[in-house]
Amino acid sequence: MRFGFNSSSPEPNIPDRSALTPPSSSSSAPKEELQWLPLRHHPAFSAAATNDQMPRNLMAWDGASRLYFWDSHKQCLHRISVRLGEPDPASILAASPSKVLQPDEQLGFVVNKISINRNGSALLLAGTDGLCVMYLYGRTSTKDNTLICRIASIGSEIYFNTNNIIRTLQILWHPYSDSHLGILSSDSVFRLFDLSAAIKQLEQEYFLEPMTRGRSKNAASICPVDFSFGGDHLWDRFSVFVLYSDGSVYVLCPVVPFGSVYKWESISEIYIDAHTFGLKSANSKAVSNSNLAISWLEATFPELTHQPAEGGNIAALKAQAHPLLDASISLQGPLRRVCQVQGKEEEAELQAAECEGRAVSFLYSNVSKDSVLVTAWSGGQLQIDALADEIQPVWSLGNRPHFRVDPFDSILGVAMICEPRPNDLSIVKLDQPPDQTVWLGHPPPLLRLAIVDLALPGIRESNYHLSMFVDPLIPERIYAVHNGGIDSVVLHFLPFTRQISGNDETMRTPSVYSVLSTCQGESSSPPPLCGFVPLADSFGWSWIVGLTSSGECIVLELETWNSLLPIHVLKEKNSTSLEGPKAVGTPTIISKELLGGPKIVLVPPSSPNLRSVAADSIDGRQTLHQYFKLFHENYVEYAHKVYFELEHHGPHLKKIIDDQHSRLREAQQKLSKVEQKQEILEDRIDRAIQFHSVLEERLQSFRNLLGVHKKPLSKAEQEFKSQLDRFNQFELDALRSSIGALNARLKRYTSSLQSNIPKQQRQISGRRKNYVQDDEISQLRSSVAKLSLLNTENTKKVKVVESAL
Repeated sequence: MRFGFNSSSPEPNIPDRSALTPPSSSSSAPKEELQWLPLRHHPAFSAAATNDQMPRNLMAWDGASRLYFWDSHKQCLHRISVRLGEPDPASILAASPSKVLQPDEQLGFVVNKISINRNGSALLLAGTDGLCVMYLYGRTSTKDNTLICRIASIGSEIYFNTNNIIRTLQILWHPYSDSHLGILSSDSVFRLFDLSAAIKQLEQEYFLEPMTRGRSKNAASICPVDFSFGGDHLWDRFSVFVLYSDGSVYVLCPVVPFGSVYKWESISEIYIDAHTFGLKSANSKAVSNSNLAISWLEATFPELTHQPAEGGNIAALKAQAHPLLDASISLQGPLRRVCQVQGKEEEAELQAAECEGRAVSFLYSNVSKDSVLVTAWSGGQLQIDALADEIQPVWSLGNRPHFRVDPFDSILGVAMICEPRPNDLSIVKLDQPPDQTVWLGHPPPLLRLAIVDLALPGIRESNYHLSMFVDPLIPERIYAVHNGGIDSVVLHFLPFTRQISGNDETMRTPSVYSVLSTCQGESSSPPPLCGFVPLADSFGWSWIVGLTSSGECIVLELETWNSLLPIHVLKEKNSTSLEGPKAVGTPTIISKELLGGPKIVLVPPSSPNLRSVAADSIDGRQTLHQYFKLFHENYVEYAHKVYFELEHHGPHLKKIIDDQHSRLREAQQKLSKVEQKQEILEDRIDRAIQFHSVLEERLQSFRNLLGVHKKPLSKAEQEFKSQLDRFNQFELDALRSSIGALNARLKRYTSSLQSNIPKQQRQISGRRKNYVQDDEISQLRSSVAKLSLLNTENTKKVKVVESAL
C-alpha cells in the first residue's frame, strides 16, 4: 500500500531544469531604448484599480534590480527594471516601457498572490481557485513585444477539483531550494512539491496530528492557519513551524527538500554538536536521539563521512533523498512559555486569552543567534516570542513512513504521519542544567518578549487580514500590513544576541510606529493595499513600495537605525514648520534706508560770524550755493528714490490689496454659511432635546415593568455563555470542515486503492486486502463518529443556554 501517492496516474510532463536557470546575457535580445522615470509615475500601475474584497499582494522583487507586478485586468506580468537610490539616495527610477510576460495558457482563476523563487527563474501565481508556476525564462515565442512564458499547474488534483473542499492556507518557496514549494492546506497536511521533477507528484507529505490519542481538545487546536520555514541557524534551517488558530505553535524537524544545497560549515557545526553533547551524555535517551540525528545526517549528506572535519575543498553539500526507514518525524509541541522560577508550579503554557480573537498569521525571523516567532491575532495584537533553547530533531520510532520509489529503488517521495510524543508536554525551566534538556526530545520553550497592540480600527473579522514581512536590511524590523495601512515594529531586546555582544542593558519594549495610514473610516471598504514589497540596496538604504486599490504606486524611503522612533520624526517636522515662516518673512514694500530718512543734516557747521554776512555778498552767495547743493544731493535725490520705489511697488501693493479683499470675501461667505448652519443646528438641538425628553419618559415607563428587576448573569454564567458563543461561532464550523476533509480523504483513498490493485491480484488476494481496507475505513468512521458526537454535544449545550436565556 502506498500512502498519499497515486502511482497509477500517468507520468506528467517533467519540465527541464534549464527552465529554472536564467540564461546568459549573451543570448538576450537587444535592449530597446528605455526611458527612466520615478517608479511611482510608471505607466504600468495606471490600470491597477480593483474593488475586490480579498486581500492581495501582486508585487514581488527578485532581490537585485527587477520588480514584478501582476496586472489582473490584462492577465499579464510586468517586469520592471529599477535603479535604487538614483538620482538621489531617497528615490527609485524605473525603466519604461516595462517588459510584458504573458502566460502561454489562459488562467482559469483570479490571482491573489505572487512570489518569486530564490534565483528569480520562476514566479508563483496563487489564487483561491488555482495555483500555477510561471517560468520567467522558459519562453516559447514573442509577439507584440511580449514574452510568452510557459506555466504549469500545481496540486490541481488535490486542492482544486470539484469533489474536494481542501483549501490552501499558505504557500512558500523553500529558502534553500530554487525549485521546491511548501503548501499547508486545511486538511492539516504539509506537502512539498519539486518543480524540477514531476510537478503533479508529491515529493514529501506530512499528515499533522497535533492531538495525542485519547486526549480531547477544542476544535481550534486542530485547525492550522499558517506556517513558516526556519532560518540560517543550527537545526532551524531544517525546521517547519506550524501555527494553529488557538495560537499554539508546533515544529517539524528535520524536513529537507531532496537536492537542496547547504553550506559545509552549517552542516559540520550541527554534526560536531551531536557528537559532542549527544553521544557523550550520561542519559541513554540523549544518546539514542543523537545517534538517530547522526545517522540521518550521514545518510542525507554522505560527504560528512568521507571528508575531514575542516571540509577540505567542499563549500556546499547537496541533500540526498534518504529518510529514516523505521521512524517518522515527531510533531514537537505545542511550544510553551519557559518557567522563570523553579519553585513556582504554574504552567508555562501559551495563554491564548492574552490576545483577542484568533491567530491569523505567523512569521519566523532569525536575528543573529536569536530565533524570533511573531504571531498575529485577529484583534490586532502581535505576540513576539523567542526560542529559549535550540531546536533538535525528534523521531517517533515504530511509526514507519511510506515511500514511493522508481524501478531502480531510488526514493522519489515520502509520506508520514506526524504526532506529538507524550513527554513533549513537560515544563522546561531556565535554571535547569544542560544535561537535563539537551538531546532529550523536549520542544524548545518560548521566552515572551512583548505583546504589541497595533490599535487597529474596529472592523469585522470576516474582512480582516494581517500579514507580516521582515525588513531585508534590518532583521530586527518587522512590517505589519493590514487594512489600516503599514506599521513597523523594531525589536530592541534579544536575549542571546545581548549576551554575545556583552550589552547588559535592561529589557526594552519594541518601538512601534505607523509607516503608512490608509484608514478610510468605513469597515466595509475594500483593503486599500493590493501590493507590498520591501526593497534594500548594498549601501544600507531601504524602501517600501506599495500599490493601492486605486492604482497608485507608493514609494517610501525609510529612516536609518538611529532615527526609528516616531518622536524624532515629529520633532523634525515641527521644527521645519516653525522655522519656515521665519525664513520666508513678509515681502519688503519700502526699504529700511528710505524709512530712516537722509543721514546728512541740512545746516552744516559754520563760523559764528555767518549771521553778519549779507546775502548779496560774495560770502553769502557762496554759502547759499553750498546749502542748495547739499539739499539737492540729499533731499531731492531721497525724494526721487521714494517716488521711484512707491511707483515700483504700486502693482505689488495692488496685488496684496486684491488678495486681502478676496480673503475678506471668502471669510464673509464662510460667515454667512455658518449663520445658516447655526439656525439648522439650533433646530436640531431643539428636536434632540424634545426627543431626549420623550426617551426619558419611555425609560421611566420601562423601569416600572416587572422584567426589569431580573437578576443579571453571574460571572460563572457569563464565562459559560462566552465559551458557548465561541463554540457556536468558530468550533462548529471547524468541526464541519474537518468532517468534510475526512470524507474527501476517504473517497480519494478508496478510489486510489481500487485503481492501483490489478484485477487478477484483487481476485487472488482480495480477501486479505479487504481486511486492511475495512480496518482503515473503520478507523476513519470512528474518527467521524467522534467528531459528530462532539458536534452534537456542543449543539445541545448551545440550545440549553439559549432556552435558559
